[in-house]
Amino acid sequence: MENAHLLSSGLGFLLGLLLCGGLSLVWVSRIRSTHADAIQKISVEHRERTESQIEKMRSRLELEFEKRKLELDHQVSEQRLELKSKEEELASTKSQVENELAVAEKRRLELDERVDEVGQRENHSRALAEKYRSALQEISKVSESEARSRMIEEVHRDCEAELRVMKGEMLQRSEKEVEAEARRILIDSMQRLSAAPHVDITATIVSIPSEDMKGRIIGREGRNIKSFESLTGTTLLIDETPDSVLVSSFDPVRREIARIALESLIRDGRIHPTSIEEAVNKAEDDVKRSVQESGEDALRRLKLGRMHPEVLKLVGKLRFRLSYNQNALEHSIEVANLCALMAAELGLDPQLAKRCGLLHDIGKALDQDNEGSHAVAGSYFLKRYGEEDSRVINAVGAHHGEVESESPYVALVMIADSLSAMRPGARSESVDGYIQRVRNLEEIARSMDGIVEAYAIQAGREVRVIVSPDQVSEANAPLIARQIRRRIEDELQYPGMIKVTVIREQRFQEVAK
Repeated sequence: MENAHLLSSGLGFLLGLLLCGGLSLVWVSRIRSTHADAIQKISVEHRERTESQIEKMRSRLELEFEKRKLELDHQVSEQRLELKSKEEELASTKSQVENELAVAEKRRLELDERVDEVGQRENHSRALAEKYRSALQEISKVSESEARSRMIEEVHRDCEAELRVMKGEMLQRSEKEVEAEARRILIDSMQRLSAAPHVDITATIVSIPSEDMKGRIIGREGRNIKSFESLTGTTLLIDETPDSVLVSSFDPVRREIARIALESLIRDGRIHPTSIEEAVNKAEDDVKRSVQESGEDALRRLKLGRMHPEVLKLVGKLRFRLSYNQNALEHSIEVANLCALMAAELGLDPQLAKRCGLLHDIGKALDQDNEGSHAVAGSYFLKRYGEEDSRVINAVGAHHGEVESESPYVALVMIADSLSAMRPGARSESVDGYIQRVRNLEEIARSMDGIVEAYAIQAGREVRVIVSPDQVSEANAPLIARQIRRRIEDELQYPGMIKVTVIREQRFQEVAK
């Protein structure tokens, strides 16, 4: 039983398996069929969708292509029009150039013909000139070289006036340029220099405390005043003014010694020949010491090197020298500073220029034993006492034009000397001397031929001369001015410079009735 039961169970199991396998096969076949249908349906839809997209893309690309084609066609047409315009312009330019070349060729041919014609005429003219020259030589019996010389002389005479005018214009133009540059340098130099406006004049009037002191100065029978005058070489004027004594002498050094000695005697109160001699000796020592100190002070102020003691003493003596009441030492220091400033502007040695300026008037401190003008005597003195630089010696000797100039420092000294002398308040002169100088200026100007009138103006620093236009030509007017200037330089003594102006004018007048 048990076996039968197991067999039936096994058969049932096998039948179940067979039944399940059959059902599975049916289901698998159905699933495969459904899957194939789905795949086919999907592929059809995908193909339709793809074909639609492709069609749309093709339409868009065709539209873009047509649009781009139209743009390119438009650009090509514009470029063709532009090229056509340029071709027409080039053709026009080519035609114009060809026309100009034709005209130039025509002109060249004409010029060649004219050159040939001119050459023929030139040859003909030369032949005629040679023929006429030969005929003139036969008629005049004058050689060609002699005739040329005469012709040159005649042309020179005809053109002399024009050449003089041209020369004057050229010189005037160059003088204006030089004058402008010189004025700039002078103004720059003067603006940097601070000059003392006052004039240091050595006093010659000595005050006394009472009229009784005059009697003591005179002494019994005048022995005191005689002793004083003989020792000092001066003259005492006692009765001229009250409460003062005037010391008179042409030598400023002696006058200074007398002033110091007299003031010392008045302070002491004891006046007799012995005390006078002691006071004079002491005053001489004081003046010598003052001279030495003045020279050393000048060197310190100008920052110059050492000098020979005798030269230094002479520089100090300039303190007691006057030129038109201008102190010579202060004038020399001022000239030295101006020379240095101008030398710096011109690229020269300022120290050498200072030395030339300080020593330029050293001859004014020499006595009568040294012959010649103060410039020449000063140069000899410097040479004798071993001045090392020859340019300094030449500048001292040549600053008034008496010696030939050898360096530009001479011109610096001459200019600085004139500037220092001409500045306002630098120099003064007496009324009588001024009137006489003005008269002399006018007399010199009136003594020339063709002068109508002459006037001295600007305090005698300028003379204006009016000439007759009938007697003096325009070319001769500058010559008259130059002659007047030379006579003034040779015959007159004057501070600074004098300007000479010659005026020549013509006036034409008619009266209508």
